[in-house]
Amino acid sequence: MADSTSKREIKPSLAQRLGGLQLRAHSAVEGHYTGIHKSPYHGSSVEFAEFREYSPGDEIKNIDWRVYGKTDRHFVKLTEAETNVNAYIILDASGSMGYGSGDDTRLDYGARLAAALSLLFLRQGDHVGLITFDSAIRDLIPPRGGGRHFNAISQRLEVLEHRSDTALAPVLHQVAEIMRRRSLAIIISDFFDTVDNVLRAFSHFTFKHHEVIAMHLMDDFELDFPFTGPQMFEGMESDRELLADPRIVRQAYMKNLNNFLTAFRQGCHQKGVDYVMMRSSEPFDKALASYLGMRAER
Repeated sequence: MADSTSKREIKPSLAQRLGGLQLRAHSAVEGHYTGIHKSPYHGSSVEFAEFREYSPGDEIKNIDWRVYGKTDRHFVKLTEAETNVNAYIILDASGSMGYGSGDDTRLDYGARLAAALSLLFLRQGDHVGLITFDSAIRDLIPPRGGGRHFNAISQRLEVLEHRSDTALAPVLHQVAEIMRRRSLAIIISDFFDTVDNVLRAFSHFTFKHHEVIAMHLMDDFELDFPFTGPQMFEGMESDRELLADPRIVRQAYMKNLNNFLTAFRQGCHQKGVDYVMMRSSEPFDKALASYLGMRAER
């Protein structure tokens, strides 16, 4: 497992590059402490709670200029209507996540992404938890804060192996029930299931007032289908094999793939789910920074 550990490690230089990023909940969330997210609880009784150093994206009008005059640093006022978020990172560790046309598998990519997101949430004062699954829930680390908690999450991710088939939609329904308070659910998966099944599971989350981000991991070979000569295609979650000539099946494959991606993307939009596709060949920190930049503008 040493190779997986080195592949999934969040190095200090990368942690520094992630330091300026933020992931804010778009919908109201519940929290126990003050933070950067909107709370569902507000009204005339909202009062000042504390100060936080200004970050890009904060409202200029909330800067306290008297504090600036004393400290020469920009601080914003936080009120009781701003709160921390409970974030759950839900990582698919089923057999199909073991696919990878390059040096890394989809699970390697997803584990690094999960570790980076955990670090991001903890740095902005939120609580984060980790759930991994295949045909059932395998790991459940409840949301907490602090450096020790990041160590617990990253250590689990470093040794996580892909295995078994998947029961994506049924497991997501279970996860939606586990998440009690309004929370932010980030689901990292290849979404190897029918579109309707996954969208119904997403509806379970939104019905319970959770916000959902779907991070769809796809490999270049899946998206581009660059095969030429006859190939033996093997099932990632079954023992089935299929000998086929890519030149004959490519057109039908690309049509089915595009139909699937279009239906999934549109379905997420209709359900109020934030959808982002990530190619496993693109450095995950760049992909994450690009997504967070676009999300902040919405």
